[in-house]
Amino acid sequence: MNNNRYIDLLVDFAFKKIFGTDSDKALLINLLNAVFENRKVIVDLVYNKNEHHGNNKEEGAAVFDLLCTGDKGEKFLIEIQHSKPINFKKRSIFYTSRLISEEAPKGGMKEWQYDISEVYFVAILDQPEPDHMPQRLISNGRYLHDVCLCYRDTGEIFYDQLGYTYIDLLNFVKTLEQCSTELDKWLYHLKNMQRMKQLPDNLEKTIFEQLYSAAEYVNLSQEEQRMYDEDLKRKWDNAAVLAGAEERGIEKGRAEEKLNIAQKMKAKGFSIEDIIEMSGLSQEEIEKL
Repeated sequence: MNNNRYIDLLVDFAFKKIFGTDSDKALLINLLNAVFENRKVIVDLVYNKNEHHGNNKEEGAAVFDLLCTGDKGEKFLIEIQHSKPINFKKRSIFYTSRLISEEAPKGGMKEWQYDISEVYFVAILDQPEPDHMPQRLISNGRYLHDVCLCYRDTGEIFYDQLGYTYIDLLNFVKTLEQCSTELDKWLYHLKNMQRMKQLPDNLEKTIFEQLYSAAEYVNLSQEEQRMYDEDLKRKWDNAAVLAGAEERGIEKGRAEEKLNIAQKMKAKGFSIEDIIEMSGLSQEEIEKL
C-alpha cells in the first residue's frame, strides 16, 4: 500500500512512533526547542501517560497525543491534527486546565499554595480550524501562532508559564532552500518528508539524519507497517469525505445563487426566457419560485 520511502509524519501512528519513544527522544527535544526558540531550553524530558480520567465516570477522559515533562518540571502537551478540528481552541483550554487541576493535592492545600507547573500546549494543524485564529492572521500567511496571557491594552505579558502554540502547516509554503531557522526546517520535513527520496546532503550529521533513519518505512516491523498503513488509509478516507462535503457545499452555494438571481429577475418582471438565460434554471424551477 505504501510506495514512499519515508512515512507520513502527520499520520497519528507515525507521529507517536517517531516522537513518542525513548530511543528517539532527542527528536522531540530538538523540535520543542525549535518551537520555543530559546525562550525555553529543554535538556531532557520524560514521557507521561496520555490518558487522564475525570473525577467520576460521567466526566470522561482526556486523551492526549503526547504528554511529557521537561527537566525543569514543565509539562508539554503535543497534539497532531490532520482533519479540520471542531472547537479546537476550547479543547486546548480544556486539556491544559485538566493538567493543572490534577496537580491539586487531596490534602495539604495550605502547604501546596497553588505552586503549579508550567504548562504548554503545542498543536500541529494540517487543516486549520475556521474560528481557530483571526482571519486576518490566517490570510496574511502566518503559520506560527504563539499565545499567552497578557494585558489587553499594552500587550505586556501577565503570566508566561501557560502558553499555546498553534502551527498551521497549510500556511507554511517555504521551500527547503528558504528555511533559515531550525523551526522552518522541522516544519518543512513534517509537511513534505513522505515525498522525499533521500536525506538532503546538507542535513547529514544533523538531527534530521536521525529523523530520516527513524522514518524509513522498511525500518518498521511488520506489525508497525500494518498499523501505519491502516492509519494512513484512514487519513486518506477522511480527506476524501471532507473534500466531498466541501464540493457539495460549493454546489449548494451555486444553486442558491441561481435561485436568488431568478427571484430578483422575476420580481422585476423579466420574461421567463430572460430568466432562464441569466440564471441557468429550467422553466419549471422558475415557475415554482
